[in-house]
Amino acid sequence: MDKALASIVFKPDGLGHGLYTEVIDLTSLGRLKVERATTITFDNRLQVWRVKDRTGFPLFTSPSREACLDWEKEYFNRKDEV
Repeated sequence: MDKALASIVFKPDGLGHGLYTEVIDLTSLGRLKVERATTITFDNRLQVWRVKDRTGFPLFTSPSREACLDWEKEYFNRKDEV
């Protein structure tokens, strides 16, 4: 996936959502409200990084934090295409 790609999906109510990136200057659209869709934390017991949704459900695991960030980008970009 090209790391320069970024997209925002706008709903009928005018709200937009997408992965935050500095590729698009979102402040030019107005005041922002940013919420993380996932958390990426290190699991000390398993010695891996884990991507979890807002409920704490694990979505992806890797020994590499960078791999978790890449997975997160691909997952949410693919989800917005549907």
